Amino acid sequence: MKIAIVTDTWLPEVNGVVTTLRHTVEQLRAAGHELHLVEPGMGFWSLPCPGYRSIRLCLFPGHRVARLLDSIQADTIHIATEGPLGLAARRYCLKRGLDFTTCYHTRFPEYIRARAPIPLAVSYAWIRRFHRPARRMLVSTPTLAKELTERGFTNLAIW
Repeated sequence: MKIAIVTDTWLPEVNGVVTTLRHTVEQLRAAGHELHLVEPGMGFWSLPCPGYRSIRLCLFPGHRVARLLDSIQADTIHIATEGPLGLAARRYCLKRGLDFTTCYHTRFPEYIRARAPIPLAVSYAWIRRFHRPARRMLVSTPTLAKELTERGFTNLAIW
């Protein structure tokens, strides 16, 4: 199977998302799948993420993401992050009527709340909106799945 994974964070960054994706890519390749990554190091214009300067936020990635995904012709698309590349890939899939999966790596609403006076309800509403059209939203544990179900998420699957 040919799989495209879209992520807003990748090597040389070291964090939980990159570590999880790196191992996932290794396992999928070992199982015989063809993997293609769409990640910030692929010539996107970017700027440092406020408060997390080692992560680069891609600027206006829509057309480039579409061209890359068109050229990959993946059997399935997985969107790993809710950043600019993830948003562009989500828009690409929705516009073309393609199924896709997403995953929830980080308690992003809590992360934002610790840094800005944005209510958790607002952030969770945005995260629900992002993940709602995904065929499945992958989560790491049954506990996290239960917490997200209580917050209104409905398309969860344990990764």
